[in-house]
Amino acid sequence: MKIVLAQHKDLEDIVDIYNQAIRVGHCTADTEPFSTKQRMAWFEHHHAEKFPLLVAKDDNELLGYLTLSPYREGRKAVQRTAEISYYIHYQHHRKGVASDLMRHALDLCPSLRIKHLIAILVGGNQGSIGLLEKYGFERWGCFPEIVEFGEDRMDHLYYGLSLKD
Repeated sequence: MKIVLAQHKDLEDIVDIYNQAIRVGHCTADTEPFSTKQRMAWFEHHHAEKFPLLVAKDDNELLGYLTLSPYREGRKAVQRTAEISYYIHYQHHRKGVASDLMRHALDLCPSLRIKHLIAILVGGNQGSIGLLEKYGFERWGCFPEIVEFGEDRMDHLYYGLSLKD
């Protein structure tokens, strides 16, 4: 497996993986699948020099992806903080893909001048919570029961990590 920067040719697979999480439910606050066209601006907003979109590949198969995105974009006081998100194809869960992506992203943060990472997730996502805690993230906040999936109410959790200079 190798971790590389995403290219335009990867977008369809990236969207498929995200839509898979939407269909499973309770993994993201999005509830309707996206088309590749709908995700084009999002994709192009991730620039390698500040907010990369990383993909994990085995041969030519895309196994998962991780993004570093602006947190509260345009607000100078938090410009060294990024939001981290990751999604893994369900056939490749529990194979170390997310860990490899996370290690790679953490290694990049100093060169990107990122000092803090924030992960925002739906409560009950034990897989993500376990991964975040494995890498030193701590629960920094909770918005109780604001995520609504029909009759189900779930917390919106904020996990954070302060990186060493």
